[in-house]
Amino acid sequence: MRIVIIGLGIQGMKRLKIADGEVVATVDPVSATADYRDISDVPAEMYDAALVCTPDGAKIDVLTSLLGAGKHVLVEKPLLATKTQEIEALAALSATNNAVCYTAYNHRFEPHFRRMKDLLASGVLGKIYRCRLFYGNGTATDVRSSSWRDKGAGVLPDLGSHLLDTTLYWFGRPNSAFRVISCDRFENAAFDHVVIGGDGDPALELEMTLLSWRNTFTCDVLAENGSAHIRSLCKWGPVDFTVRMRKLPSGRPDEDVETLIQPDPTWALEYEHFKRLCRDGGGNLENDIWINETLNTLTTQAMRRSEAAA
Repeated sequence: MRIVIIGLGIQGMKRLKIADGEVVATVDPVSATADYRDISDVPAEMYDAALVCTPDGAKIDVLTSLLGAGKHVLVEKPLLATKTQEIEALAALSATNNAVCYTAYNHRFEPHFRRMKDLLASGVLGKIYRCRLFYGNGTATDVRSSSWRDKGAGVLPDLGSHLLDTTLYWFGRPNSAFRVISCDRFENAAFDHVVIGGDGDPALELEMTLLSWRNTFTCDVLAENGSAHIRSLCKWGPVDFTVRMRKLPSGRPDEDVETLIQPDPTWALEYEHFKRLCRDGGGNLENDIWINETLNTLTTQAMRRSEAAA
């Protein structure tokens, strides 16, 4: 497959490395190393698909152009729109032109995320009561220095989109709406620490921050027959996956721990997944519609809370 990379920032360079010999052109309005300044400058017959790594505000227009031309698209998360109809229009273009539109959520390809999904599906844990996710990195200063990232809801769409997609992956569409529990601008102009929750079945609590002194991901699932836990991601390793089975009426649980120390496999696995979609059909815009609506609602709540506290 012949690939164009659009946007040569951090994500674009990662995609360029993974796609390697299949890249026929790069596009960036400011990078001196890019082959073209605009995707409209690239001859349509030159490529089959594009990996879109642009700032959030440009994505809808770029995707509209690409899908309208029948080009398959992988776009970096989050795919945000002021109105749901904008993403629905992308879905219509995708269907009409048989062009795949896939929003990249590479954490679905974490080995322990897949193990968690299999464990939950197995029913071994019984009824799932609660899941708490924490995603923290220390990029507040980097975001503050960016020309476009320290705006709007900040960490909420950035890391929150990953966490919302993870809940979809493991539990499906929740039966209760999320709400903002807390939102803070400790160091940045935009929110750099947010906690959201949902009182559904299972109950969900998602915490995200740019102020973690050490990059950290944790997951705790509490259930009828035991619990399951993830510590870290492969890119930050080592990564632990722990399952504890309850002893009733009380006692120390049986515990199984699997630890991985390996390079991050998710980018290459996701790229192969995207190519399979291009061959066989598919996409995930239905997920994007829900994620976007949820983030828009939460952003409104967070802004109102912040204004009320000012």
